[in-house]
Amino acid sequence: MAFDAVLAVLVLGVAAWTIAARDTFAAVVGFIAYGLLLTLVWVRLAAPDVALTEAAIGSGLTGGLLLGASTRLRRTETPAAGEKPGVTLQLAAAVLCALVAAGIAAIVLLLPEPAPTLAPQAAANIAATGLGNPVTAVLMAYRAIDTLLETVVLLLALVGIWSLAPDGVWGGFPGPPRHADPNGVLTFSAQLLVPVGILVGIHIFWVGSVAPGGEFQGATILAAMWILATMAGLVDAPPVSRRWLRLLLVAGPAVFFAIGLAGFAMAGAFLAYPEPYAKLLIVTIEVPLTLSIAATLALLVAGPPVRAPR
Repeated sequence: MAFDAVLAVLVLGVAAWTIAARDTFAAVVGFIAYGLLLTLVWVRLAAPDVALTEAAIGSGLTGGLLLGASTRLRRTETPAAGEKPGVTLQLAAAVLCALVAAGIAAIVLLLPEPAPTLAPQAAANIAATGLGNPVTAVLMAYRAIDTLLETVVLLLALVGIWSLAPDGVWGGFPGPPRHADPNGVLTFSAQLLVPVGILVGIHIFWVGSVAPGGEFQGATILAAMWILATMAGLVDAPPVSRRWLRLLLVAGPAVFFAIGLAGFAMAGAFLAYPEPYAKLLIVTIEVPLTLSIAATLALLVAGPPVRAPR
C-alpha cells in the first residue's frame, strides 16, 4: 500500500538523519521521531503489544533519558564538534556498518521456509496460564526468567545512576527543586493529565492479561505521570535514603523471585505455576512488579541525588 511505502521511506530517512546529525539535541529529537514511526510500523504489522512498548519505553522513556543526557553534554559538545575523525577511521566505520547490515540481511533472507517458531506450542498451552493475551502468557510463564532478569537489570541501572552522586549529597534528593506556578500552562496540564494518565496506566496494566498491555507499558505511563507532576512542581522527588522507597523498588523483583522459588514446591520447577492457581500467581507477581518498575523508571529519569538530605 502507498501508506506503508511512505512509512518505510520515512523510517529510513529519519534513521539516516539521526545518525548523520552532528548536534546532540537534534539527534535525540530524530531518535524520538524514529521511535514514534516504528510504533506505527508495529501497528501496521498487527503487533499492538510491541507498538505500546516502543511508544512508552523505546521512544518515550528512552527519549527522555537521552534529552536529559544531551543537556548535560551541551558544555562539552562545542569542542567535540570541531574534531573530525580521520579517513582511516571513517573507512573502518563504513566497512563495519556494511558488514553488520549485510549480516542482518543474510539472517533475514536465509531463514528457512516456514520460519522456525514455537507459536503453535505456546498457543496450545496458553489455557494452562489462565491468560487470554498470548504475549503476557509468554513473558510471565514461558519466558518468566527473562522478565525477572529484566527487572533486576533496571534496578541495577538505577543503583549505577545513584552511584554517580557526590558523597556530600548521597541519600539526598534527585533533580533540582521545582516550584509550581499556579497560573502556568505546565501546572494546568499536569493537574489535568496526571489523574487521567494514572487511570490509563492502571487500565493498560489490568487488561494486559486478556488484551494488549501489561506491567511494563502500564508502569511506564505511571512513571510518566509522576515525572510530569514533578516537572510542574506539584510533587518533589523523594530522597533516595527513604526506606519505603527502597522497599518499593525491590518489592516487585522480590515477590517475583519468591514465587519462583515456591514453584519448586508447587510444580516442581523454578517459576512453574500449578495450573489451578497460575493466573492468581501471575497477577500477584504483576501488581508489585508494576509499582516497582514505575518507581524505577521515574527515578532513572530524575537522575542521581544532587541535593543534600534535609
